[in-house]
Amino acid sequence: MKFETDYIEKLAKVLSETGLTEISLEDGEQAITLRKDVIVTSAPQAVVAAPAPVAAPVQSAPAAQAESAAPAKKGTPITSPMVGTFYKSPSPDAEPFVSVGKSVAKGDVVCIVEAMKMMNEIESELSGKVVEICVEDGQPVEFGQVLMYVE
Repeated sequence: MKFETDYIEKLAKVLSETGLTEISLEDGEQAITLRKDVIVTSAPQAVVAAPAPVAAPVQSAPAAQAESAAPAKKGTPITSPMVGTFYKSPSPDAEPFVSVGKSVAKGDVVCIVEAMKMMNEIESELSGKVVEICVEDGQPVEFGQVLMYVE
């Protein structure tokens, strides 16, 4: 299966409309990474890239390692299942879904991630107490980014 041009264009639009600098997707043996001003695609053992410094992909690796090391100290992370914009409440004047110190049950809505004009309710996959909210209201989030920790 090849990534369709229309799909890549939609991803590029999301990239340009948000504060994100990179979107990465994998589908079996194919992968695509879109970066602002750079598009990188790869197949097994092959990479095609627009002009960019070779060191650019390496710079993102330490940040990913730091994020993966942090969750052990703070509880269980709730991560974003998609690229979009984080909202802590259903509307600007409403109370937040959760706050630090509040208990949540499995299935409770903890936030909203807006992606392509769709409001996606993010539900807790576990019960516990919210110990940290890692994202500010209205901030762009990436796939897999930690939104909050629950213990």
